[in-house]
Order: sequence, then structure tokens, then C-alpha cells
Amino acid sequence: MSKKDFTEKELKILSQNKYVNSVTFKKITYTNEFKLLLIAAHDNGKTTKQIFEECGFDIETLGMIRIKAAGKRWRRTFKEEGVLGLDDGKKLVNKKTVNKSLTLKEQNSKLEAQVKLLKAENELLKKIELLERGMKIKK
Repeated sequence: MSKKDFTEKELKILSQNKYVNSVTFKKITYTNEFKLLLIAAHDNGKTTKQIFEECGFDIETLGMIRIKAAGKRWRRTFKEEGVLGLDDGKKLVNKKTVNKSLTLKEQNSKLEAQVKLLKAENELLKKIELLERGMKIKK
């Protein structure tokens, strides 16, 4: 967590960004879409700072330390755990409960969630590829 607190004005501006899930005076939570976009764009040679700027974030408001740390953390998590590792909802699960045996219904539910997330990731990657080629995106 950063030592810099956001002001009321900064909170309002940040909360209007489509890549922000939530923001408090001390913490900002980004969408999974943004995390995946950052990873894909970084792999294509863009810096973390460039990606944040292109997505409408003010670098001075967030601070370079927060930006670099977030990018580094997401890339490491993605490498180690894949797409599901980036999902903030996974942090709500106690690690002890992950090791217990799941019922068939729970396994099915978990696999369906993985499929849904992978489909969303594929769509995002398609959009990024189209944007890089300069094509219009169909909605």
C-alpha cells in the first residue's frame, strides 16, 4: 500500500475511470480487464507508465512507485498462477479451503468460472490485436 493518500478530487477522477473497480483514500483496485491489458501491452514492448497513461490515469496522482509495483506484481502473478491469479475474488478464499476435496458441483462451478474468465481474456486479446492493427472493434 502506498504512503500517498488520494484527495477527494483524485478519488472522484479515479472512480470515473473504466479500469477502476474501487478506490479509497489509500487503495485503488483495478479491473481484471486492465490487468490483462497491461500484461499484453507490456509483452508487446510498452512500458507500464505508457500503458497507465494511455488508459487515462494521471501518473502524478498514482505515483511511479505504485504504478511500477502494480505492473510487476500482476506480471509475476500471471506468470505463476495464470488469469485466475489476477482475480481479486480469489483472495477471499482461505488457502486451507482450497486444499479440501471439492464436491462435483463445486468442481463444475469452478471450471465454469475458469472457462468464462478464459473466454473474457481471449476477447480482450482479440480487441488488443485489432487495436494494434488499427481496425475498428465490433460491439
